[in-house]
Amino acid sequence: MLTKAVCALRFLYRHTLGRDWAVAHIPFPRQPRKLPVVLSQAEVIRLFDAIRSLKLRAILMTAYAAGLRLSELTHLQVSDIDSARQVIRVRQGKGQKDRYVMLSPTLLAVLRLYWRAERPGTWLFPSRKDQHKPISKEVVQRVCRQAGLDAGLTKSVTVRMLRHCFATHLLEAGKDIRTIQTLLGQSSVSTTQLYTHVSAKTVRATESPLDLLAYPVDADRF
Repeated sequence: MLTKAVCALRFLYRHTLGRDWAVAHIPFPRQPRKLPVVLSQAEVIRLFDAIRSLKLRAILMTAYAAGLRLSELTHLQVSDIDSARQVIRVRQGKGQKDRYVMLSPTLLAVLRLYWRAERPGTWLFPSRKDQHKPISKEVVQRVCRQAGLDAGLTKSVTVRMLRHCFATHLLEAGKDIRTIQTLLGQSSVSTTQLYTHVSAKTVRATESPLDLLAYPVDADRF
């Protein structure tokens, strides 16, 4: 609501009153920055195991294994999978930039099983209704949510969450923040550093002051 009010005032001064100098004195309200919710590695396994369709499982495994955005995932082409170089080409990601991400050997094995069964043409994951079109974003998100429910997870699963899991799990494995930034296709490392606040390994690295007390836990005391 406050943001809309600020936009209205800025329009009034800039376009109606022609007073650009006054706009600089009307700041936008600070937006709360929420930390992303991620799955543990065990929960990711449960998610994959809950999917019966080979194609749908391959889609979500690709999202997690490569840390892709939803639009990047749905627009993958068969030719983007470079098994010789062990990389996946991501075409025109955010900011209209191409990039390469790693091709997991595990993912490659799954994709080969999927390719033998489905024989996709241009699109790696074509629409079920029209093979000449990529699978829709809505279908993929619906698959994510349903898989989460079938796996008995209390967290709402989305492709964006799997991307967060990709970054967080790499960070917990000791990978460099700059490398993760490049793989995610993010222009600023400050955006990637958000995952340092999510990493359980980072959080657990410091002892709680309660543990420093060496307080004896006696069942009789409680």
